[in-house]
Amino acid sequence: IVMVSGHLDSWDVGQGAMDDGGGVFISWEALSLIKDLGLRPKRTLRLVLWTGEEQGGIGAKQYYQLHKENISNFDIVMESDEGTFKPSGLGFTGNAKARDIVKEIMTLLQPINATDVYDNADGTDIELWMRDGVPGASLHNDINKYFWFHHSQGDTMTVQDPNQMNLCAAVWTVVSYVIADMEEMLPR
Repeated sequence: IVMVSGHLDSWDVGQGAMDDGGGVFISWEALSLIKDLGLRPKRTLRLVLWTGEEQGGIGAKQYYQLHKENISNFDIVMESDEGTFKPSGLGFTGNAKARDIVKEIMTLLQPINATDVYDNADGTDIELWMRDGVPGASLHNDINKYFWFHHSQGDTMTVQDPNQMNLCAAVWTVVSYVIADMEEMLPR
């Protein structure tokens, strides 16, 4: 299973369009693009739209409890939770061999200049999986304006730039599809 995810996070003020509606959108769009292109990877792509992240990650904890017995089937867990501004690459948590594979995959994103692989994936909703050895990835993007809107009444759809969101969706699509279509799972 290659899991792509974002969470529905609008719990206080605003609409939650950027945090984390953008992560939900690019995760949904990645699978839509793969389907629209008629691609059928060797492994399952799974979209998870988390809830309850701000209330202690209760949605992620419940999902983990329901699926941890199949943890060996999870190839990578991916979460976007820092907006969907211009992407630069991925944060990655995994061993050195898996990191080398991810670095090679990221070279495919040279045309959009989103090739960097940073230390450590971030994500409340995927941390239990990573703690137990499943490789994890988080979207890295230009967050200079992130806290202008984060949990504010300004977090509306007008914050979203369709071109930047498309670039984020491209990163999510390429990474999830290539990993799902590899002969072997990422090394642990």
